[in-house]
Amino acid sequence: MVFDLPTPLPMSIFDNVAYGSRLSGTTQRRRLNEIVEKALRSAVLWEEVKDRLNTSALRLSGGQQQRLCIARILALEPEVLLLDEPCSGLDPVSTASIEETLTKLKENYTIILVPHNIQQASRVADRAGFFLNGELVEEGTAYQIFTGPRDKRTEDYVTGRFG
Repeated sequence: MVFDLPTPLPMSIFDNVAYGSRLSGTTQRRRLNEIVEKALRSAVLWEEVKDRLNTSALRLSGGQQQRLCIARILALEPEVLLLDEPCSGLDPVSTASIEETLTKLKENYTIILVPHNIQQASRVADRAGFFLNGELVEEGTAYQIFTGPRDKRTEDYVTGRFG
């Protein structure tokens, strides 16, 4: 799970990504190196941090911290990624970077994303669902939901009449 505010642990970049693997019993440095590099590459962060893996993760920008949190969960090789407004506090450049990362990750993972805004959902989603007061009002392909919703409540939301 990745939350709306980046939550890097107060340790190095390397240790943040290796944290879950160590808790799961992986202790061999070579294996941890492989896990960390693979996760950081998947989160589109490797090139930015490869020369400073031993520096504090708290020194990364907000967008880098959010991609670090994504890398930390990818290191555990989950089947599903849950993201709750992962771009809500980020600038447009960092948001674009996160969206690029998600577009690449959805090739190998099921991603459930609660987006910060409707435009983000339309850019990155293959399928979408609209919930209102805890009820699933409508679901379908992203194209169908955003261009031709069947339910008036969904249409009102995606066109900005409320929400």
